[in-house]
Amino acid sequence: MLINLKVNKKIRERNIQVCREKGILLPTFKQMVDPSTVPADIKEKLSHTGLWDVDPVNLYRITWHNEPKEKGGLFGGVNYIEIPKKLTGTKARIFALVGKYFPTGAHKVGATYSCLAPALATGNFDAMNQQAVWPSTGNYCRGGAYNSALLGCQSIAILPAEMSQERFNWLKSVAGEVIATPGCESNVKEIFDKCHELDAERGKHIVIFNQFEQFENYLWHYTVTGAAFEEIIKKENIKAENVRGYASSTGSGGTLAAGDKLKDDYPGIKISAGEALQCPTLLRNGFGGHRIEGIGDKHVPWIHNVKNTDMICAIDDQDCMDIYRLFNEPEGIKYLKETVGLTDKEIEDLQLFGISGIGNTLSAIKMAKYYEMEEDDCVFTVCTDSSIMYKSRIDEQREIQGPFTADTAARVYSGCLLHQSINDALELGYYDRLRIHNLKYYTWVEQQGKTYEEINKQWYDRDYWKSIPPMAKKIDKLIEAFNAEVLAK
Repeated sequence: MLINLKVNKKIRERNIQVCREKGILLPTFKQMVDPSTVPADIKEKLSHTGLWDVDPVNLYRITWHNEPKEKGGLFGGVNYIEIPKKLTGTKARIFALVGKYFPTGAHKVGATYSCLAPALATGNFDAMNQQAVWPSTGNYCRGGAYNSALLGCQSIAILPAEMSQERFNWLKSVAGEVIATPGCESNVKEIFDKCHELDAERGKHIVIFNQFEQFENYLWHYTVTGAAFEEIIKKENIKAENVRGYASSTGSGGTLAAGDKLKDDYPGIKISAGEALQCPTLLRNGFGGHRIEGIGDKHVPWIHNVKNTDMICAIDDQDCMDIYRLFNEPEGIKYLKETVGLTDKEIEDLQLFGISGIGNTLSAIKMAKYYEMEEDDCVFTVCTDSSIMYKSRIDEQREIQGPFTADTAARVYSGCLLHQSINDALELGYYDRLRIHNLKYYTWVEQQGKTYEEINKQWYDRDYWKSIPPMAKKIDKLIEAFNAEVLAK
């Protein structure tokens, strides 16, 4: 079984005791997909709770449906935007889910919850006596530390030392321990090495929730993020034949699972996996450092269903940094409003783009141009977090590049956005996919203890990936039983 649902009764009882004492209930996948099913008493508590408050009731805000309010918001439709064609330069329509309105301001809080909640409900994690370890290239450890705090668990957050200062400042107020590993977001092996070191030192006193191999991460995005995209399709009255593309950075492989859900329901869709051009692991078996924070690379995640990936789009990290400045510098905003003609609402929406969201958008643009999509065709992507996570990068770029002028704005707009090319985009044939899949061997079999038999199952066993989505209902039953005992007197 790819997700461990075997019950440890003794530890499960301890977890029930912890949750009973702290008044904690666990939301189900069904409630995350459709928060209208959340009980009225929970909604009443949410009506006077801040979006980022360290309060266990905020577990019920792990959904794409949060009302976009800092405090007291309940639920509405899915948070998404249609990115203006004046920005994309494509005929096709590009839609992006918005991660800003999750607790912590990033969608990774969902992936971490989907790892932690089943472990609590089954007793495979001891909330009283173990620390939850969250290895990450950015937002995942933030989400893990936050959920651990909500659930009364001790946590260890691991992330590269070169990540933005905003992340470290916030983590220090929430996580039990914060460990900075050498390098930037592409230095994933160093994170894994630290996990092995902690495992050797602390053994049974920790549980490592490694997003790159936890199928609970895949399951959350397939089930919850996939449903959010399908709600967009329904709301926008998009015909099945116009559901053409899904673009997401490789990252942990989790968000790509939403593309698998779309492909199950819309077989004509193409899935693009994005990465930084400065570290073209999938494109060219390459390596290197880059500045698209949080996407991770130099390996193929264990939970990436490579056989379902249709193309690779490599994005220049300088384009992402320049566009981030365009969206946030006064001269950039002035140019987009006065020269390009964006509306006040479209200008306001620029704050919904973090650096990786910009990277995802550029992948969507490349995809739309590569497949020569027309006006009714639609590509879907994700703004995983928002601009607030990276404000310190503005000052850094001013020191490196100088002031951002009107001329700079014109250059970035025309060069990085309108004239984004199909260079460094690779459509994958069968053996291209197999080549990428085979790269898993070096990380996961040689270094991380996976088996030769299982890596072959991922490729050749048609039921391997299909066995994951039905587990959401099984987990929901476990959570419902757990909650019932928490509430029992």
